[in-house]
Amino acid sequence: MFGHDICLVSALLAAAGAVLPALLLLVVSRLLWELRWSITRDRTCKLPLPQGSMGWPLVGETFHWLFQGSSFHISRREKHGNVFKTHLLGKPLIRVTGPENIRKILLGEHTLVCTQWPQSTRIILGPNTLVNSVGDLHKRKRKILAKVFSRGALEAYLTRLQDVVKTEIAKWCSEAGSMDVYTAAKSLTFRIAVRVLLGLRLEEQQITSLSKTFEQLMNNLFSLPIDTPISGLRKGIRAREILHSAMEKIIEEKLKKQQSSDYCDAFDYMLSSAKEDDYELTMQELKETAVELIFAAHSTTASASTSLILQLLRHPDVSERARAELESEGLIGDVHGYCRSRCHGNVISEESDAAEKSTCEGRSSMNKTPCFEAGDKEEGHRSRTHVPYLSLEKLSQLSYLDCVVKEVLRFLPPVSGGYRTVLQTFELNGYQIPKGWSVMYSIRDTHETAEAYQNPDLFDPDRFCADRNESKTDRFSYVPFGGGVRRCIGRELALIVLKTLAVELLATVDCTLATKTYPRMQTVPIVHPVNGLHVFFNYRTHGVERNRRESTHI
Repeated sequence: MFGHDICLVSALLAAAGAVLPALLLLVVSRLLWELRWSITRDRTCKLPLPQGSMGWPLVGETFHWLFQGSSFHISRREKHGNVFKTHLLGKPLIRVTGPENIRKILLGEHTLVCTQWPQSTRIILGPNTLVNSVGDLHKRKRKILAKVFSRGALEAYLTRLQDVVKTEIAKWCSEAGSMDVYTAAKSLTFRIAVRVLLGLRLEEQQITSLSKTFEQLMNNLFSLPIDTPISGLRKGIRAREILHSAMEKIIEEKLKKQQSSDYCDAFDYMLSSAKEDDYELTMQELKETAVELIFAAHSTTASASTSLILQLLRHPDVSERARAELESEGLIGDVHGYCRSRCHGNVISEESDAAEKSTCEGRSSMNKTPCFEAGDKEEGHRSRTHVPYLSLEKLSQLSYLDCVVKEVLRFLPPVSGGYRTVLQTFELNGYQIPKGWSVMYSIRDTHETAEAYQNPDLFDPDRFCADRNESKTDRFSYVPFGGGVRRCIGRELALIVLKTLAVELLATVDCTLATKTYPRMQTVPIVHPVNGLHVFFNYRTHGVERNRRESTHI
C-alpha cells in the first residue's frame, strides 16, 4: 500500500514537472506579448495607453471576440471604460465608445486617422474598392460612385426594386412551412444588388451559384490574415476569384450590348460619371466594384431587414400604427383596382423576371405591360391587397415609418463599428492613441449608452418623431452609417430597401412567429439571429378579419 502511494506521488510529480514548464512558458510568453505592445507607446506623449489586455501571442483576443460576441465589448467597457485596448485579427486595436470620442475620429479623417479595414478584408475585397482607397483616390472614386446613389438614380431603381421585393415576398408566402428570415433576406438583397444595381438578368441556377460563392466570401471576410490551404483567408480569396471570373464574363457581355433607353443601372451611372471625370475604369476596377456593390447592398441590408421584421413582430402596436399610416396615404387597396391602375395607368413596369410570371386577368389585350399578382395557384395564397408603385416623394411622406426604420437601425445597427489607422498620436479620454495603432469606433455601444436617449434599451420609434427627435442633441449619438467623409455612400438606397420592404409586408402580409421564443441576436461580425428567425408568411385578406395563429404576428 505504501509502495503504491509512493508510485502515485512520483507520477503526480512527474506530471507536474512536465506541465509546469509549459504553463510557465505560456505565462512568460503572454507577459512578453504585453510588453511588446506597451513599448510601442508614443514616448513623446506623457499620457498612458488605454487599459485593457492584448490577449495571447499572435491571436490576441480574436477568439474571445468571435465566440463572445457583444458580451466581449460590454464586459471590457464595464471594466475599462469607453476607451480600451485589445488585439484583434492580427492588429493592436483601441475600441472607442461615446459621441464625443466618435466625433473626434470621424472628423479626423485624413488628419488624425485614415480608413483601415482588417487585413483579411482588404485582401479579399481588393485594392480598387472604395472602402480600401484613401486620399485623392478615395475622393475620385467617391465622386464617381456618388452618381450611382444620386436622387435621380434612386428614383430610377425604385420600380424594379419594388418588383424584386414583391417577387421574393410571393415566394415567402407560397411556402407551406416557415421561412428563415435572415436567409430569405440575404436572398432578397443579393437579388436587388444583381438585378437592380448591376442590371443583370441571370438564370436562377446562376443566381443561386453566385449567391453561395458570395456567402463564402462574406463568411471569411473577417478572418486571421494567415494564408494557408485551409485558412479562412484562402477560402475568401478563392470565392473572390470565382466571383471575378463570373463578373468579367457578365461585364464584357453587358458592355457589348447597347445601353437600354428605359433603364439605367448602377454600372451605367458609374461609367457615365467616370467618363465625365475623364477617368477610364479598368476591367479589374469594374470587377472589384461589382463585388463591392453587392457587398454594400447585401449583408448589412439583409441584417437590417431581419431586424426590421423582428421588431415589427415584437411590437404589434408599432406595426398597426405604421399600417394605419399606409392606409391614410392610400397605399393599401383592392388588388383588382391595382391591376387596372398598373395596366392602364401611366406607370410602365420593368419586364418581370422569370419568377414574376403572374399577370392580371382581364388586362387589355392592347396593352402588353406586365402586371404583378403575387401568390401561387392556390387561392389562399393570393394577395387580396396591393401596393401601388412607390416614389421617393411618397416614401418621404411616411413619417412614422421613417421613425420605425431609424429606431431599428439605432436599436440593432447591422455593423458594430468602423476601423481606422492612427496617422498621428492624439488624446482621447485622458489616454494616448498612438500612431500606427488601429482604432475601432463602436456604433452599437454608442447607441446603447449615449445620454441623448431616454431608456435606450427600449424599442421606441417615437424618439425620432419631430416633437422629440432625441438624436438632434448630438448628431454623433446616431451613426448607423458612420459619419464624416467616410459616411456610407449607399445609405439612402439602404433606407429605400427597408422602407419598401416594410410597406409591402405591412400592406399585404400577415407574419407569425414560428417558434415559442424570439431568437438571441449575435452581433459579430454582422447582427443576425442565432439559429435563425423562423416566421410564417401569409397574404392578408383585404377587408376580412383572418383567423390568426395563436402566436405573435404582424
